[in-house]
Amino acid sequence: MSTSVLSGVAPAPAAARTRPRKRLRNKRAIAILILPFGLLFAAFYLVPVIYAVIQSLQVIRREGTFGVPHLEFGGLSQYFLVFQDGEFWSSILRVLAFGVVQVPIMLGLALLFALLLDSPLVKGKKFFRLAFFAPYAVPGVIAAIMWGYLYSPSLSPFSFVTSQVNLLDGGTVLWAIANVVTWVYVGYNMLIIYSALLAIPGELYEAARLDGASQMRIAWSIKIPLVMPAIVLTAVFSVIGTLQLITEPQVFKQFTSSITSTFTPNLLVYTTAAVPNLNLAAAFSVVLAIATFILSFAVLRLTQRRAAL
Repeated sequence: MSTSVLSGVAPAPAAARTRPRKRLRNKRAIAILILPFGLLFAAFYLVPVIYAVIQSLQVIRREGTFGVPHLEFGGLSQYFLVFQDGEFWSSILRVLAFGVVQVPIMLGLALLFALLLDSPLVKGKKFFRLAFFAPYAVPGVIAAIMWGYLYSPSLSPFSFVTSQVNLLDGGTVLWAIANVVTWVYVGYNMLIIYSALLAIPGELYEAARLDGASQMRIAWSIKIPLVMPAIVLTAVFSVIGTLQLITEPQVFKQFTSSITSTFTPNLLVYTTAAVPNLNLAAAFSVVLAIATFILSFAVLRLTQRRAAL
């Protein structure tokens, strides 16, 4: 007779004994699966961020006019230069004005295209889905070069338009860039919203049709409210992308003199690093990253509050 029987205590079930082992194996499997991502995330995100912060706290000192330069701890001196730089804050205001106009138009078009693809009245959905997404498959540099030729009065095949309206002028070049960014990324955002539409249960549509709701009413009262989290996600991505604008302005510099080296914040950081003044460029980058985080968080909280009302 076993000891457990003699003591009057029932033996633990086999499932209960094996459960801790299964949990341990699950934790190990999760750790193994997460480890590659964690290593890459640390190597290509955390380490550069930490390095940029360290660089931003240093300054270059020289002993005399022609002395050997060496790095010293400078505290917040680089950040004082950042906050005193009017061109940096002008570039921030420029891309904010860009985002206030471009982001709502782009997301509105993405929502419209997603609703059209989800509508039972539209034919040829596969073709239109590919057609809307195709511009995103074109690399940003190539797209900017193509649009730059289309905008250039002397090179464009639509010279009868570009000769009358100079799209590369100082007052219009920002919105010419907005047009490029819109048509490149509208398909990407459309797919995110369209995927959310596909996840809506069909029973809701059937109940709405039984109540006599039209397709327009279904889209307004059912589809748009249920895909609002996807719209918020695309809005946050768009805000981050707006403050990181660099590819299109850098390419358009070859077509017009209206775009300077301080046209956007990232272009200013790139130019400052090329001087080279890596410490000041690092300070610009840190301030820009903090501003991006604050603005993205504000957009997220604002949209969540409106959704809760």
